[in-house]
Amino acid sequence: MRKSKDRRLKTRIIFFVLLLFTIHCSLFTASNAESPKRIISLAPSITEILFAAGLEDRIVGVTNFCDYPEQAKEKPKIGGIANPSLEAVVSLKPDIVVMTMDGNPREFQQRLDAMGIKTYVFRSHRISELPDGIRKIGIALDEKKMFEDLALRIEQSLDGFNTAKANTSGKMLFVIWPEPLIVAGPGTAINDAINLLGGINIAEDAKGRYPKYSIEEIIRRSPDVIFFGRGKGMDRISRKLLKRLSSVPAVKNKKVFYVSDSLYRLGPRVISGLKELEEHLSKKK
Repeated sequence: MRKSKDRRLKTRIIFFVLLLFTIHCSLFTASNAESPKRIISLAPSITEILFAAGLEDRIVGVTNFCDYPEQAKEKPKIGGIANPSLEAVVSLKPDIVVMTMDGNPREFQQRLDAMGIKTYVFRSHRISELPDGIRKIGIALDEKKMFEDLALRIEQSLDGFNTAKANTSGKMLFVIWPEPLIVAGPGTAINDAINLLGGINIAEDAKGRYPKYSIEEIIRRSPDVIFFGRGKGMDRISRKLLKRLSSVPAVKNKKVFYVSDSLYRLGPRVISGLKELEEHLSKKK
């Protein structure tokens, strides 16, 4: 009987010691976990966020479309946004692959997860969601401070814009491409920017984020301002469209402006895009 009690006591002591050892190892591992040193970005917006946060030296791969800042062009390429190369990604031995819901295939993430390659999906869609989305990337990359600083800078900049509910800037249209006629619709950073500046996007109720649009609908809705995304030969290509829109207030009043692609991607440059639109809207008639 005595021996049986001693055996049970020893078993409990051993179990307790092993439990303490396991807890200690877990805490040690957690406290000494290193932030990812090799990062692959699967979207231009993600690449811009990583560069703006100061992690450019850790980026080991980007998509063929990651062209900003200029240094991003020098990074190894892993293919397109919708069709990244699994072989290229694996060959770069990433610690984490940062993806986006806009364009990256869900199946690609599943394949990476199945191979034991860590992934993180950036889920923000709207300008108002950008700071929080940046903070969450910081948590995923174990670099809270760097990304918190970036998020705060963006929040402070956004606070400086006119967010009044009154629509003071009139009706607007942002043309992505004239032929075929593609415009910025709902759920885009461009639509958010127009609203932030007190305007109404005439394509806000369109089906799709970047829908095909009709000239007849533009004439019917009569925008006061028309923006064109600046692209190669856009001045020349847009002439035919503007000629057909000669009766629209924006054209008659010379409120047609060509702007950069800063609002095409949900990243730090949306602030520059907002300022650019604001400067044009502030010009006297």
